[in-house]
Amino acid sequence: MRRIYVVGTLALFLLCGLRLQAEVSQSEQVQVGLPQMRVAEAPDKASSTEALEQRGDELRASKYYLDAVDFYRAALKKDSNNARLYNKAGIAELQMHHFDEAKQYFERSIKKDRNYDNAYNNLGVIYYHDKKYSKAISLYQKAIKITQDSASFYSNLGTAYFAKKQFEEAMAAYSHAVQLDPDVFDRVSKNGVAGHIASPDDRARWDYVLAKLWAKAGDNDRCLEALRKAMEDGYKGIDEVYKDQEFAGMRKDPRFTALMASRPLGIPE
Repeated sequence: MRRIYVVGTLALFLLCGLRLQAEVSQSEQVQVGLPQMRVAEAPDKASSTEALEQRGDELRASKYYLDAVDFYRAALKKDSNNARLYNKAGIAELQMHHFDEAKQYFERSIKKDRNYDNAYNNLGVIYYHDKKYSKAISLYQKAIKITQDSASFYSNLGTAYFAKKQFEEAMAAYSHAVQLDPDVFDRVSKNGVAGHIASPDDRARWDYVLAKLWAKAGDNDRCLEALRKAMEDGYKGIDEVYKDQEFAGMRKDPRFTALMASRPLGIPE
C-alpha cells in the first residue's frame, strides 16, 4: 500500500540573500529545499545497498526527504560502516530542518571516515546555524585541509568569520573562494544552506566586502552591482571606496563616478 503524508511547509533560513554554499555535487552535500509529500513504497529489504542508496538519491533529488531517509537507513542496515550513507541521511534530515538528527548523522559519518571532507563541511553548517561560529570555523578548516580546491568550503569559512565580525579573515577566505570559482556567490540557494545576517548594517558591510573582492579581481560589473547594493543597504562607510586600494582601478571607470554621484537611496548626502 502506498503511504502518502502531507508535510507542512518549512521556513528557509534565508535572510537578505547571504548563502552558505555546499559543493555542486548533488549526491554528497547539503542542499536545502522544501519537502512536499511522502510518496514512495517502503524500502525492499531484498534490495542491494547500492539500489537502496540510488533510490534514496532519486527521492532526495525530488524533495521527498522523508522517503529518502527511509532508504538511506535501509541501506545502512546492510552497510553500517558507510560514511557516505550517513552523510546523505544527514543531508536529508537537514533539508527538513531536523538539525539534531542531521548533526548525529554527520558525526557518525566522520567517525566512519576521518578524511571525509563533505561531512566536516556539513557538520560545520549545523554549528553555524546554532551560532557556534568558532566550532564551525574549525570544521570548515578541517574540510579545507583535506580538500584545498573547494570554493564552497572557503565561502562557508568566510561566512563564519563574517558572523564573528572578523572581517579581514572573512575577506581572505572569500577571496580564495572567488579565485577557485568566480561564480561561487551567484549560486542559487539549492546548492547550499542559507545563513543569517545579524543586522542590516552587517548586510551592507557584506555587500561592500563583495565589492572589494570583485574590484580586486578586476570584475567591474560585479563590483558596481555590489557597491550599489551596499549603498542601498545603507553602508555608512561607503566613502572608503576613495581610500581602499582595491578600488584604485575601479575609480577610473566612469560608471563608478556616476554611481557615487547618484547616491542610491539608503545613503544620505
